[in-house]
Amino acid sequence: MGDTVAKSGWKRFWDRGGWWKALLFVAVYYGVYLALGNLIVAPLFSDFFGEEGTASYILLTTALPIVLACVVLVVFAVSIGWLKELFGPQPIRGSWWMWIAVAVVVVFNVIHLFTIDYAEAGIDVVGSWLLAGLFIGFAEEVVTRGFVVNLMRRAGHREILVALASAGLFAAMHLGNVFTTTQGLPATLFQVGYTFFFGICMYLALRVTGNLVWPILLHASTDPTIFLSTEYSTGGSLAAFGGFGNIAVIITGLVLVFFIRGRVSQGAYGVRADAFGVGEVPAGTEK
Repeated sequence: MGDTVAKSGWKRFWDRGGWWKALLFVAVYYGVYLALGNLIVAPLFSDFFGEEGTASYILLTTALPIVLACVVLVVFAVSIGWLKELFGPQPIRGSWWMWIAVAVVVVFNVIHLFTIDYAEAGIDVVGSWLLAGLFIGFAEEVVTRGFVVNLMRRAGHREILVALASAGLFAAMHLGNVFTTTQGLPATLFQVGYTFFFGICMYLALRVTGNLVWPILLHASTDPTIFLSTEYSTGGSLAAFGGFGNIAVIITGLVLVFFIRGRVSQGAYGVRADAFGVGEVPAGTEK
């Protein structure tokens, strides 16, 4: 079975990588995700949704389609033999300055946790959002910091292009919210801008931690804490300061993106790297 997968044209197609394959992959994934929610979850479970904002509504309308999408992603990764590679050590090291992106996200996530009115929200709603966030983090990071990054690197692109493609496609997936939610165009455009720079921060988290698991967990703790601290805020100065989290992430991503360097070796993908972070490029390698 393993030999068949390893030699298949299906695997060879994806192993070659390419920016257009990254675009194709994200477009198909997004279409599958929408189909899972609208054609499977809604018809089968709409009677059990309950009122908007309740735990059952969150679990069935937000979490369940993402759970099914996660299953599809894992099956796809297995079909091309990438599952171990996606969650294995990164083939290129990070630099100390990349921890800034991690620190900014963590600090504001912690602030958000401490500014949620848990009594008002209810433990069931909080738990539902945290569970949904875990699967959102898994799916979106596997798609963009997993598959997209791999496809770009396999085509030999420099890490700055890898980062921009990963963040750009991540942001593009949120454009659909103008049609699938009631938040409106201005809010959606701001969300797209925020998610682009958040995506840069998650790329840097991937590089500096060396494993996809960590951006997944960072992402998983971001979406639910932002939502809950906004909808069920305790108020006060700490909550007001936490409201600057999105701007802080945007500024962090905007500044740090200019420092990204390097290129993963194509001679032995996944085995060694030709270049590392700023100030860590060995002599004789491409910058």
